[in-house]
Amino acid sequence: MTTIASDARLAGTERTYPPRAAVISWIFFDWAAQPYFTLITTFVFAPYFATSIAPDPATGQSLWGFAAAAAGLVIALLSPVLGAIADASGQRKPWIATFGAILVLGSSAMWIGKPGDPGIIPPLLTAFALASVGAEFATVFNNAMMPTLVPPERIGRLSGNGWATGYVGGITSLSIVLGFLAANPETGRTLLGFTPLFGLDPATHQGDRITGPLTGLWFIIFVTPMFLFTPDYPAKRPVRKALREGLSDLKRSLGELPKQKSLAAFLLANMIYTDGLVSLFAFGGIYAAGTFGWHTIQIGTFGIMLAIAGTFGAWLGGKLDDSLGPKRVITGSMLILLLSLAAILLVDKDSIFFIKVAPPVPGGALFAGAAERAYLVLGCLIGAAGGPLQAASRTLLIRLAPKDRIAQYFGLFALTGKVTSFIGPLLIGVITAVTASQKVGMAVLVVFFVAGLGLLARVREE
Repeated sequence: MTTIASDARLAGTERTYPPRAAVISWIFFDWAAQPYFTLITTFVFAPYFATSIAPDPATGQSLWGFAAAAAGLVIALLSPVLGAIADASGQRKPWIATFGAILVLGSSAMWIGKPGDPGIIPPLLTAFALASVGAEFATVFNNAMMPTLVPPERIGRLSGNGWATGYVGGITSLSIVLGFLAANPETGRTLLGFTPLFGLDPATHQGDRITGPLTGLWFIIFVTPMFLFTPDYPAKRPVRKALREGLSDLKRSLGELPKQKSLAAFLLANMIYTDGLVSLFAFGGIYAAGTFGWHTIQIGTFGIMLAIAGTFGAWLGGKLDDSLGPKRVITGSMLILLLSLAAILLVDKDSIFFIKVAPPVPGGALFAGAAERAYLVLGCLIGAAGGPLQAASRTLLIRLAPKDRIAQYFGLFALTGKVTSFIGPLLIGVITAVTASQKVGMAVLVVFFVAGLGLLARVREE
């Protein structure tokens, strides 16, 4: 395992950077991790859970929201602590390996989710929560490696390229599932007209359930180049000593935050708008399943289109980040998300903006309904804006945070991205349960983006 020569080099004027192969290998972490978010939390498993395992879609959305909220609370409490320990101990890769293993085990266990079995719901949601914790913590430490890989003026492009590569990984994994593994239970055929590989049974939704083990295997294969070729920080202190020093540094950093007004305002804004974005992606597929009656093939195809839009959005956002600055990219992305979400709430299966349209015909052509096509367009706008928002956010943090405590501040970044992340899913879950309306549950997310925009206006990039 290679290492960066010294921490002094990070803070000094003379700085060397690893070869291109190391940077590309780091970028492939996003490719390795993205199928968890694409297949499990958004387009395949979450909608399958809501429509085929839970008693009804509204209850499924509510239960999934409670599990996501529990995972978010754990992530919020531990992220800054682990980041501080990592800064004190030096190395990032051991942490990525540990939490990557939790991601692999948790996602693989989701194979147990058989349809129509209420008894499987508690262990299944536990596996989902564990996998979510693993994915998020591994991402915290992977993000903290960024400042050592490229010069500061190229950080935005590196972040955008990472997100774009992740989207391509999501598209690829989703295409494999839809084309070769997940079949329509009525026809027994995949989107490409094949019978599922490996004898997967459409009647018991094995094509949907295989996304869990596939996510774990995918991560193991594609994260390996990062461990082999991307340099790590050098080991500095034993874990026990790093724990004491890391917690002391964290206390000092929290005490300094009120004096760092722009950084504090950004972390607060990130706390709010990230909660809205994660909730929007997490429940978009479930919402479509309940509104239009979409199943895996329709939702998966929608996911491919959204991810393609996200790939171009992240790539373009990376370029705009370096030329215009991350704050402008974040602001523009949030405005697009806010307007698209408001428009989606005015689309139903038989109406668009209160104008009546013909509802989708059962068994008809894919996305034949006008409302379905409107949802596709708005979803692609959300996908195109989501990537730049997340990529530019981690770039802005690098510009604002002290360089010698970057993992700690990425821990705080994850904290602010997760400390209220249980609130979005929880509010959606509670409001959906109380009103029995998915639309009313989703409407709460408008508040998150409006508040995030207001706080971001107080951030100065310099």
